[in-house]
Amino acid sequence: MTTTAQQPTHVPGGGQLFVVSAPSGTGKTTVVERLVQVVPGLTMSRSYTSRNARAGERDGVDYNFVSRATFEAMVARGEFLEHADVFGNLYGTGRADAEQLMASGKDVVLVIDVQGAGQVRATGIPLVTVFVLPPSFEVLEQRLRGRGKDPDAAIRRRLDTARGEVAAYEDYDYVVVNDDLDACVTAMRSIILAERVRRTRMRPTAEAILKTFGAQPVA
Repeated sequence: MTTTAQQPTHVPGGGQLFVVSAPSGTGKTTVVERLVQVVPGLTMSRSYTSRNARAGERDGVDYNFVSRATFEAMVARGEFLEHADVFGNLYGTGRADAEQLMASGKDVVLVIDVQGAGQVRATGIPLVTVFVLPPSFEVLEQRLRGRGKDPDAAIRRRLDTARGEVAAYEDYDYVVVNDDLDACVTAMRSIILAERVRRTRMRPTAEAILKTFGAQPVA
């Protein structure tokens, strides 16, 4: 997949916030990692977590790894845009980190669960939400078992959680099915690019152009 040079690399007036949620094992992180490679000006927010790093993960690259005590202190100081307890580990999005990226003109995508997405909505910050569905429950189970990362009890717990999470797609602006990675990334890319040229987002650019015609800005 390629992008053309004419595509905007950022949104006029500051970056946009995108939230991507999906049941564990759907492949949302892989999709978003591919997405930021093919969409200029889009960056993936790096979460904080209290869990230990897995093999191959690096602090400050994959996650900001902190102790549980440090994480809880950050919660008390209101430093998270959202945070959640996911299967016994704490995860959160740093408010200052996201705001700094958007202030620089970058679009920011958060890969967070349904609980975290609800917290971000509650802040009133303008955002665009996308829910990624697996093709079926059976495929999701195959993917979770195929990862070879979790014991059977943990897989069953994730599947039970997924049964409740999938109904939350009704709360999201867009729904994409990850039955093919390339197709899923293409659909997500289309969403990002379409949102960048939404009339309300393009108003500053449009009004600047109107001034060259001698037209008055729209009230």
